Amino acid sequence: MFVAEKATGHLIEVLDSAALFDPHLDSIRGSLHYGEEAQDPESFQKSELVFPSGEPLPKCWTDPNYRRKE
Repeated sequence: MFVAEKATGHLIEVLDSAALFDPHLDSIRGSLHYGEEAQDPESFQKSELVFPSGEPLPKCWTDPNYRRKE
């Protein structure tokens, strides 16, 4: 699965999709796909990620309290 960095739009290959879906985790491990080849895996903050289309990640992936009324 791929997501993108908000600031640059560069694609990131998600290495552990379960971490992406877990709202209790603030970051994921992924490989930046920029240039000729994929880069070494690193950590990315979910708050800095969007879908490649530019849409934000679902709240249920980023906020453990997404079902509570505000």
